[in-house]
Amino acid sequence: MTTSPGKPPGRDGGLEPKSARECGADPTVHPFLMTPARAFGRPICRLGLASYGRTAITVDDVLSAVGRGVNFLNWQGLAEGPTPGDAFTAAVVELGANRPSVVVCAQFGARTVAEAAAELRAVLALLGTDYIDVLTLYYIERQEEWDEIAATGGALGYLRDAKREGTVRRIGITSHQRRLAAKVATTGLLDCLMVRYNAAHRGAETDVFPVTQPLALPVIAYTALRWGALPRPTPDDPPGFAVRRPPAWYRFALQHPAVAVTLAAPQTRAELDEDLRVLDATGPLAEEEFATLVSHGERVRKHAGAFA
Repeated sequence: MTTSPGKPPGRDGGLEPKSARECGADPTVHPFLMTPARAFGRPICRLGLASYGRTAITVDDVLSAVGRGVNFLNWQGLAEGPTPGDAFTAAVVELGANRPSVVVCAQFGARTVAEAAAELRAVLALLGTDYIDVLTLYYIERQEEWDEIAATGGALGYLRDAKREGTVRRIGITSHQRRLAAKVATTGLLDCLMVRYNAAHRGAETDVFPVTQPLALPVIAYTALRWGALPRPTPDDPPGFAVRRPPAWYRFALQHPAVAVTLAAPQTRAELDEDLRVLDATGPLAEEEFATLVSHGERVRKHAGAFA
């Protein structure tokens, strides 16, 4: 989702690792960076932290971010199999009594009732919890996939039962297919969507957000850095152009009011420290700076590949 160079890890940036007892306080950031409680059951810092494969991120790093006010954790779950040594699952276990202060979102690969029952049991066991705040059905890319999940015997029915029991608090889907995600959103069967949105891929502004905003359906945005391309130069950059660092691109995604949370997935503590500078924002980007990011996003889209 995001990789970015940053300053070397250290203890001079006010991001000391904290114990589980110290973590989980309500965010104290500017209202621009807060999502109201109605979206996920409690106020959420709009910069979320995501796991993504094997990284150098440690349990202390995750808990440190929580201590800074990041209280939305997106775990890749078991949709692509277990990730040995995953810091996110261990960090959630370490939260202990502070667990209710953090919204834990997991990707969910099951398609049938039987698969869903087994996967949910495994997810809860790994997290050391008796509930999960958000499950997003992982990469629903075709109508036929959604039809299977929503049909009798599909995973959705099982998850809706689990939601009534309180084991699952909210259900969503993750998809690259914006129009399909928007169509599914209108069924009333979901509590959120997770879709790609960044300065190089702005299709959600026309395909998704006009649907989700009237429904008050929160959107979780991923790939804010366009896999690291946005903080890099392009051959068409104007003379003297200074490529913006990752925090600017997260702020770009957060500029749109339809985005409830945008996810950062740092690979190292240095990247995490840099990403957390978003929390220093005192409001939206200035109009001129936003326009600069838009222009660079268009150049990145031209040169970085043919994703819609």
